[in-house]
Order: sequence, then C-alpha cells, then structure tokens
Amino acid sequence: MTNQETNGQETHDTSSQKGDIKQYISFNVGQELYAVEITTVREIKGWIPTTSLPNSPDYMRGVINMRGVIVPVFDLRTRFNRGHTEPGKSHVVIIVKLGERTIGILVDAVSDILTIPQEDILSVPDKDVNPEYAFMEGLVSVEDKMVAIIKPRMLFDINLIPDLDAAAA
Repeated sequence: MTNQETNGQETHDTSSQKGDIKQYISFNVGQELYAVEITTVREIKGWIPTTSLPNSPDYMRGVINMRGVIVPVFDLRTRFNRGHTEPGKSHVVIIVKLGERTIGILVDAVSDILTIPQEDILSVPDKDVNPEYAFMEGLVSVEDKMVAIIKPRMLFDINLIPDLDAAAA
C-alpha cells in the first residue's frame, strides 16, 4: 500500500520510500564532479605508483597489489578524453567491486558522500544519440553543481583487461 486513503487521510508506506534513496561517493576529475554508488566502493587509497602492463588500453595506468589481489587502475581523465593525469600526493584511487572483479579508478580527489532520493536523479540528455553516455546512470544537482553519476561497469570494458586474478594464482 503506497498511497491509500484511509478515513479521508492519505497514508504513505515509508518502507518503499526508503528503498528509493541511495548513497554515492562523489569525486573530482578536474573541475567536474562525478559519483559512484557507495555499495560498490571497497576502499579509497592515496595514489601509489602502478606497474604497467603491455598492450593495455591507454586509460589503464597499470596494476597494484592489494593484499595479494592484483587490481587494475584506470585513469578517469584519460577515459574521458581529457588528457593524462600526472598523479601526485593529492590524487586518490577509488577501489570498486564489479561483480567478481575489483578495479581502481584514479581521480583528483574524493569530495563527499551524497544521499540522493531516486526521483532527484535526472535522465542524461542525448543518451540514445551518444552511446558514450551509456556509462552514466544520471545527473543530479547538488549545491548548484551538476554531478554525473557513473556506472563503472559500463565505463571500463574489463573484458579487454587480462584476467589478473588468474595471473596472480
């Protein structure tokens, strides 16, 4: 029972409304703000140098060893065709879990944790015209800034990356 009139009073089932609220971790790439769903984030690490792998996509910085797990690190700036990140002390790697795979996303800085009702997430314009926007879940306005919510699984074709888990075994 979501919206029902009872004795002239409108009642709301709050349990279904709570399911419509998600949390995201927002981060910066240049002046742009992006976010990923918090449930996919496993860890946030300061930048550490990576080991490059041959024949990998230009947006793959290399791999790091996290407690025995080999994790590919992707440069979000390069993936968005905005140049190559020259990482420094302020850069961070957001470690996300995509099904059975774990990847790192190199960003300029982590910004905030956002709690957003589903109805506040706007559709991405021209998503049907530009297939590159398939990685975006939507857009949301936070404090007069637009935040693009991304789906990392759609952003990085992990099938192009060698099976690093098998290589580590």
